[in-house]
Amino acid sequence: MKEKFKVICAACRHVQSKRYSPQCEKCGGLTEAEFDLSKVVLKDSDNPYERYFDLIPVLDKELLPKKEKMTPLIHAQSLGEKIGLSNLYLKNETANPTGTTKYKMAAISLPYLFESGVKHFCTSSTGNSSTAYATLLPMIPDLEMSLFTGSEFRERVNYESNSKLTHYILHDASFAEAFVVAAAFADKKGHTAERGFFNLGRREGLKLAWLESVEQIGKPIHWYVQAVSSAMGVYGTYKASKELKTLGVSSITPKLLCAQQASCQPMVQAWEEGAATIEQRHIVEHPKGIAKAILRGDPTKVYPYMKAIVDESGGAFSSVVEDEIKDAQKLVLEHEGVEICFSAATAVASVIKLARNGRIGSEETILVNLTGSDRVYDRVPDDVIHLNKVQGEWVDSKGI
Repeated sequence: MKEKFKVICAACRHVQSKRYSPQCEKCGGLTEAEFDLSKVVLKDSDNPYERYFDLIPVLDKELLPKKEKMTPLIHAQSLGEKIGLSNLYLKNETANPTGTTKYKMAAISLPYLFESGVKHFCTSSTGNSSTAYATLLPMIPDLEMSLFTGSEFRERVNYESNSKLTHYILHDASFAEAFVVAAAFADKKGHTAERGFFNLGRREGLKLAWLESVEQIGKPIHWYVQAVSSAMGVYGTYKASKELKTLGVSSITPKLLCAQQASCQPMVQAWEEGAATIEQRHIVEHPKGIAKAILRGDPTKVYPYMKAIVDESGGAFSSVVEDEIKDAQKLVLEHEGVEICFSAATAVASVIKLARNGRIGSEETILVNLTGSDRVYDRVPDDVIHLNKVQGEWVDSKGI
């Protein structure tokens, strides 16, 4: 069991130690879970955490959800006819217990952190990840979390209060600022900086939507489409597509389409310019828009990894404006009966845009990840710590 997977650097191939290593201990590169695919067996179960257990970086099955089922896969025939795509499929991740695909992320990431020796981690979120983390945190023994959220996103973080979670609200902070503060706090307190995209447990959890969909659709998928912030789900999906191809479960890997709202499109702008990295002109200091879950204005550290795999796949980055997003949301509800959030609608709108300009063929098989719904924000705890920025330092009301 201990040889189920190893953590390696994607760049230099250095095998990491057993401790939590979000970046290579030797060169600082991205780390990944590498499985011995010759030993992988897909179990006879409709619980994805059981069926794909050999492809997730968790050793103890008892740390994983016991009663979950695969989320629905919709052959969107009505919507497809409307927009001229006969093989359009929608992965309905709104059916997860917290209403978003980030439930899968947390279900794998938390036990992965725990088994990597983490006792207390610090993270930031615009709402979906932190809600999923807070929901599943009580399942993991001896693991605690400090959460940092910009005040704009406070209402999006829903959970039942528990002693294992401390929530800090940063007044007028962006997601990028909260991310930096979380890392600095971890360093100061001797906790673990979880590091979002660079936590391979997150990416491995998010790839489950792809693993399920390949078997549910049962034929080659030409495009995978998702709205992106850091795009960790797309990265995990592409890795999973290579794993399934090696296993003989699928015959091709998909072209990747990463969608952003036009008001916050740093990766789209950089990619369209042919830039290898994010430059200052691409960064959106204070992102605004209706697709709040994907408003990441500074993806400097993750963009090179995403550009590499999107280019390798033959895919694209694309942005859409607010009216296109709202129209897509209405179309999905009208034609397929699914209520989705604006971030998920951003992905659908991008498919419509690329289909109209001929980039996506009418007969190609397209999988769109409907990453989340418009959640009901009815569990917003009051036991939070408010922080304000004073002379460059974040302090609470007591000046601490």
